Order: sequence, then structure tokens, then C-alpha cells
Amino acid sequence: MHAEPADAEFDVVLSGQVFFDLVFTGLDSSPQPGTEVRTSGLGASPGGIANLAVAAGRLGLRPTLAAVLGDDAYGQWCWDVLTEEGVDLGPSRRLEGVNTALTVSITEHDDRSMVTYDSERSIPADELLRDGVSARAGIADLNGMRGDVDTAWWKRAADEGTRIFADIGWDSTGRWDPRDLDPLASCYAFTPNLREATAYTRTDSPLAAARRLAERVPLVVVTCGPDGAVAIDSATGEEAQVPAVPVELLDATGAGDVFAASFVLGTLREWPLEQRLAFSALCSGLAVQQLGGSLGAPGWAEIAEWWRRTEAAGDRDLRARYGFLSDILPAEPAQPARRAEPTFRFPHPLPSP
Repeated sequence: MHAEPADAEFDVVLSGQVFFDLVFTGLDSSPQPGTEVRTSGLGASPGGIANLAVAAGRLGLRPTLAAVLGDDAYGQWCWDVLTEEGVDLGPSRRLEGVNTALTVSITEHDDRSMVTYDSERSIPADELLRDGVSARAGIADLNGMRGDVDTAWWKRAADEGTRIFADIGWDSTGRWDPRDLDPLASCYAFTPNLREATAYTRTDSPLAAARRLAERVPLVVVTCGPDGAVAIDSATGEEAQVPAVPVELLDATGAGDVFAASFVLGTLREWPLEQRLAFSALCSGLAVQQLGGSLGAPGWAEIAEWWRRTEAAGDRDLRARYGFLSDILPAEPAQPARRAEPTFRFPHPLPSP
């Protein structure tokens, strides 16, 4: 049994950058020089690490976030939305004179292109979390876990019993050096996608990659996009594989973050590995039907509605795979989740005519 911090204040601690995201969908073609295109869909939402934080909060976890935002309108709005979504911002800061990072994402034919503006002024996560935080789990990016490991926030948290769930991004150098995975020695779980997993392990299948990675870390999940996910839990000896949930994709922004938050929930609740994978696949599937990464994340109301429709439709495979939902859905009806809108508003009254 993993020894978690006694009476942890939070379920999950996160660090990273918050972006103000504008997501365009419904384009017939990409904009070309000298042309104008119109879109049928636009949504604004907090992005970046906010995707994970909001997804965790909507599932009932207690997230705390260490991030830096600007003192502009984008930063204020993102701060307000995160607070409303139940994300603790105690370790976060707003910097005077700094512009909040912004990303414009254009979804076309099930693919995305992005344009990002990013201010260079920030505060390292190790400084934001220098006083430590009591959390049952933490989610960290391996790309930011190198350097002086002994003083890093995630390593100090791991030494106190926090389960560290590690992810990793694309290696633009093309080296895919296995030494980049050395911080996994202090981690509890690793959740790469298929391309990352096979590149680092020099294997040719998700299961082979997962087995190789399981030699480094107790819990491995390899996400395979439309082909679902595979996982190995070395502590229990479980191996599991689940397909993706068939959905109509609108916007894939943050789908991986929703998967990760859902998997952390299932792990903290000690569900069987296959149930954790199936639940995470469902939550990420529900997310891609909505605009925006954070505000597209499902809450329990959306999960319950999907299960109601699935039971009524009589799909044998889905009913068998997700029958456990009947036991975990909240007894009290949940409120529908807030969704991304084309613009953001502040709660100021309109002037009288």
C-alpha cells in the first residue's frame, strides 16, 4: 500500500503555465495569405495547465495550482474561472505589467494548428512551491523535471509520499534519449502517448512499450488516441487495454489532460486498472465533443447523462464495459458544467439606457 501524506490538504498538486485559449472550429479551409475565412465555432477558456486543474476539480478532486498569470484582463478572467471551478490558487501569482500567455487554436479536419504569444517573465515552480504542499498526488512534466532534482518541488513532494504522475512532451531534437526518463525513478506513474512511448523504448507496439517502461516506474499508461489505451500496474500485476469511446470529434484540445485527471481519480480511489482506463477513455471522449480544453472537461452530470443514454440505447459492449458507473455516480444530481463561449465577460452591470 502506498504511504500517502497523512490528512493531505489536497488531492492533486499541479504546476505549469496558464494560457488564455481561443479555439476556432468549423473551418472549411485554412486561412491563406490575402484571404479571409469564417468559422462557425469559437470558444474562450483557460488553457495549458488549467486543463488539468479544471478537469480534476470537475471530478470532485481537490486541486491546487502553482502558476503565474499576468495582471491583464485575460489573466483576471482565467483566475476568476479557475477559482469558480474549485481550483486552489494559493501557490499561484499574478505579476504586474505581465501579459498572460495566449494561444489561438484552429481545428480543421480533425487536426489542429496553433499560434501562441508568451511573455518571458515568470517564476519557477520550485519557488512557487518552496514551502511545500500536502497532496495525495502530483502531475508533472518530465521536460521540467531535470536539473537539481533533490531541491525540485516534485521530488520533495514524492519524498513526503505524494504520488507523482509524470508526462512528457514531443522531443523536437529527434534523439528520444532514454536518459531523459531518469526522473521516473522517483515517480509513481508515467502516462506517455504511443509515439513517445515507442520512441523512447525502441519498440513497435503499445504493450511492448508499456512493458519496457514498467521496468522504470510502478504504473504505466500508454494512450493511443482513437485506439484507446494500454496500462500495466506492476504492484498488482494487472495489464489492461481498452478501446476509445466512439464519439464525434469537435475539438481535441486538452483531451490528454482530461484523461490524466480521470486516471488520477481512479487511482486514488483504488479502482481496478481496467475500470480506471475505461473511465479515463470515456471522460476524454466526452471532452472532445466540446470546445476548449478546460471548459470542455466533463463533470459528473455529463457522465451520468452519457450513461443514461448508453443504457437506453442497449449497446452491449458499452453497457458491459461501463456497468461500474452505476456504482460510482453521485447519488445527488450534479450541476451541468460551464462551457466555453465565444468571448469572456466580467460581472459588471450594463449602464442604464
